[in-house]
Amino acid sequence: MSRIMAIDYGKKRTGIAVTDPAQIIANGLTTVETNKLLEFIFNYTSKEPVERFVVGKPKQTNNEDSENMNRVQQFVNALRKRYPNIPIEMIDERFTSVLAHRTMIDGGLKKKARQNKALVDEISATIILQSYMESNRF
Repeated sequence: MSRIMAIDYGKKRTGIAVTDPAQIIANGLTTVETNKLLEFIFNYTSKEPVERFVVGKPKQTNNEDSENMNRVQQFVNALRKRYPNIPIEMIDERFTSVLAHRTMIDGGLKKKARQNKALVDEISATIILQSYMESNRF
């Protein structure tokens, strides 16, 4: 089987998570500078088969698109152009940063480690992926 890749797109940094090949476990992969994101994805997909991209859809608490939605949509369009045969799904990413911080606290990380924004982005991508996987179980 192929992997599913989740992307928590940000203005400066982007968190990335992937499933194992059997698509059972969501794992944080890394955080990439957003301006190098497409290059990273190209390098990754040349080594590992990816069957689907799941991109966090930035929403406000009132369910309207957030200010980052335009940037995310431009990225999704570029991703579709480069990978026309790989489906892209968008999933609500509200509260993933809050959940990521909660996960870090529950995991016993010290305050200094919890201030690592790259780690928060990677955990957020993992939460997006886990949420997608749970919503698509039969």
